[in-house]
Amino acid sequence: MNPPPSHSKRLPSRAGIGLRAEHHAAFVETCPAVGFIEVHSENYFGRGGKPLHFLERARRDTPLSLHGVGLSIGSVDPLNAIYLARLRELIDRFEPALVSDHLCWTSVGGVHANDLLPLPCTEEAVDHVVDRVGQVQERLQRRILLENVSSYVEYTEAAMPEPQFLAEVARRSGCGILLDVNNVYVAARNHGFDPWGYLRAIPRGIVDEIHLAGHVCNRFDGGELLIDTHSRPVADPVWALYRAALKRFGPVPTLIEWDADLPPLQTLLVEAYTADSMLAEMARPELHDEVCDALAA
Repeated sequence: MNPPPSHSKRLPSRAGIGLRAEHHAAFVETCPAVGFIEVHSENYFGRGGKPLHFLERARRDTPLSLHGVGLSIGSVDPLNAIYLARLRELIDRFEPALVSDHLCWTSVGGVHANDLLPLPCTEEAVDHVVDRVGQVQERLQRRILLENVSSYVEYTEAAMPEPQFLAEVARRSGCGILLDVNNVYVAARNHGFDPWGYLRAIPRGIVDEIHLAGHVCNRFDGGELLIDTHSRPVADPVWALYRAALKRFGPVPTLIEWDADLPPLQTLLVEAYTADSMLAEMARPELHDEVCDALAA
């Protein structure tokens, strides 16, 4: 399957931040030196108002990535034509470098779950998702990325490991992969698999963006469960896994996600500069000086 081409304006091999409404004003006033910004597409589906005003201002000087949570690519419900039309309008207006969503399902029978639910890793699911990715990329006239999600349950009828599932969807549909390293770590701890082996099982060349975020650990009698909350700094083991991901996939544009218990903007910037310092080890020498200056500011 030949997807529509990616946008000609690629994201730099730098770290960016998820731009949330609470930081709109501070971001446009200070114009921090981040590689890019990423926003949740659905928050900008309106045709006016403050969200679009701030996004237009932020977009003037900073590359943009659009990240959705409502595509429900794995659902058996028909694709939402209204949703895709609004997304296409947003893409045409802001010309983002990347457009992404999650490899999951969020609705069935018209009922929406407030979560990103994992798919069974089966050949049937691959066929289903590949067909729907083709429809989405045709309507958007853009190649999309799909993100691995964190998970707390497993299917008994899984026919292949998740990295193979991701790779098959990407190979057959032409989409790219948004690798969420925190989600890999959370799922690995919850289900007892090797996160480094997960990275090694993903082919090089299909990962076009990386996400980093924080999580919490809920302990109970007999065990613990990690929850992907996006409410904490990136944990040290996730940073270590990120470094391994960069060694395997190269200097991939990397986003710091923080969605709950939001700290000041500066806290996100420090996290982004930490990622930048690791990216600089894989990139050109002059970028290292820029990162060091940002850390010293």
